[in-house]
Amino acid sequence: MSIGESFLPEYEHEMVTTRKFLGRVPDEKWDWKPDPKSMSLGGLATHIAMMQAWGEDTMKQDTYDVEGYQPPKIDSKAALLATFDQGVAGLKAAIAAASDAQWMTPWSLTAGSHVIFAMPRVAAIRSMIFNHTIHHRGQLSVYFRLLGVPVPGAYGPTADEK
Repeated sequence: MSIGESFLPEYEHEMVTTRKFLGRVPDEKWDWKPDPKSMSLGGLATHIAMMQAWGEDTMKQDTYDVEGYQPPKIDSKAALLATFDQGVAGLKAAIAAASDAQWMTPWSLTAGSHVIFAMPRVAAIRSMIFNHTIHHRGQLSVYFRLLGVPVPGAYGPTADEK
């Protein structure tokens, strides 16, 4: 079994769950923040959705430069889900197409000439895309709880889903 073949079932499983979470983001609370230092609900959801396209870029490029990055303006759940779905499809295709040698190629996240981190692509996808998505999905669940939005189950039912 190739590295990509071993990653795809996990990625597909986690993205079904992530889409359930993004599908609960209420349009009318898009700008809500739990604290002034926090991302807005819409900003957090956009960040989660955009990570999937970053994953495709990670699979196709040896470096990703975040200097000057500005997130796209997404202002509705419909646009959010379309962006997410497009990113998931692109990353799934890139995972399936990559050779084991490509997975082991060094990869770097940079900000201009500053290297934030460098590691094999396989570790970058696991850390920066898979784990990062799951981390922010958990953060989104806290936002939902504070807003009274029913929290969907991720690895079993929540108090809102019996």
